[in-house]
Amino acid sequence: MKKVMVFGTFDIVHLGHLNLFKQAKKLGNYLVVVVGRDSTSKKIKKITLVHNEKERLEFLKNIKSVDQAILGDKKNYYKVIKTEKPDVIALGYDQDNFIDKLEDKIREFKLNTKVVRLKSHKPEQHKSGKIRQKLSKML
Repeated sequence: MKKVMVFGTFDIVHLGHLNLFKQAKKLGNYLVVVVGRDSTSKKIKKITLVHNEKERLEFLKNIKSVDQAILGDKKNYYKVIKTEKPDVIALGYDQDNFIDKLEDKIREFKLNTKVVRLKSHKPEQHKSGKIRQKLSKML
């Protein structure tokens, strides 16, 4: 089994996310989606979430290409990498949170995990921030 891991908030799941899962799944045969905790997402993204972590987790568990959806750790963002031992970590094209220490943590955990940057999918349309802006104009 070749395990691929992706990370994200996934508050408003859209076609860009589904494309991310599809690309990531092609890198292996078992996709683990790590859902950012409410506290982490609010702190890092400084946004009000539409769905809480349990709702986001449940939604992702029901996406066909997702084999496993789990919540990230509340304090140690890298702990899930140590416990799940992915063969590949697939990063979104614009993902930059927590990646500065990612390679060091992989070495520290003595893993042979490959880090891959995925391609964007129509970022002018399918980007959470743009969708939030559009929704706020409608309300």
